[in-house]
Amino acid sequence: MTDAASSAGSSFTCELWSSIDPIYEAILRHPFITGLTDGSLTRERFEFYAVQDALYLREFARALAIAAARAPKDDWIIMLCDHAAGALRVERSLHEDFFREFALSSETVLATPPAPTNLAYTNYLLAVAYGAPFHEALAALLPCYWIYWEVGKQLTKAGSPNPLYARWIRTYGADEFGTIVNGVLEATDEVAARLGTAERARMLGHFRTTSRYEWLFWDMGYRCEQWPFEDDAAPAGPDHAV
Repeated sequence: MTDAASSAGSSFTCELWSSIDPIYEAILRHPFITGLTDGSLTRERFEFYAVQDALYLREFARALAIAAARAPKDDWIIMLCDHAAGALRVERSLHEDFFREFALSSETVLATPPAPTNLAYTNYLLAVAYGAPFHEALAALLPCYWIYWEVGKQLTKAGSPNPLYARWIRTYGADEFGTIVNGVLEATDEVAARLGTAERARMLGHFRTTSRYEWLFWDMGYRCEQWPFEDDAAPAGPDHAV
């Protein structure tokens, strides 16, 4: 059992985390993640990821705001609205430092098209936030919080020789971020306690789906994923030799 699942005890969030153990272990083994701590991740890959992450956080904040509007408790409305604002503050403070380092303007970043995985992930979050019950939206949003915290804590043990990567690690491994995550975990357990088996199963399905998207997002960054037919040209392949 992972530290995350152990700390959650026998709660519903423990069940959620146990369901993604293989996904989380694959995330920790991914060369994007290992490259943060050993310094082998190229600047190009991190820059691509940072731009896409900034675009992602804007849409994540929208999904949080939509979920907040549908929350059944005042405290959850306040919490999720605060988190929506916080996601944008992270984008401005953390990412803008990176972009200065990369000599990228805010206008350039915002004009960058979201990569295929980024667009698919954010569209999924927004679709669930708009169209599904609050408890399903909460489950879909949870992996972005929880997996980043667990990864941040794990990478903090090793640190990084690269100052940019070290700052990224400190942000998500910090106790302050853990406090934010714990608030969402508590809300998730409280919501799930009122639900039946079928409703909880749908929560678990969303949680697993967006956990897979978390792996895909880092893989997207490592591959600097591009759209096919970007220049209206057929990709090379068995039937399109060049």
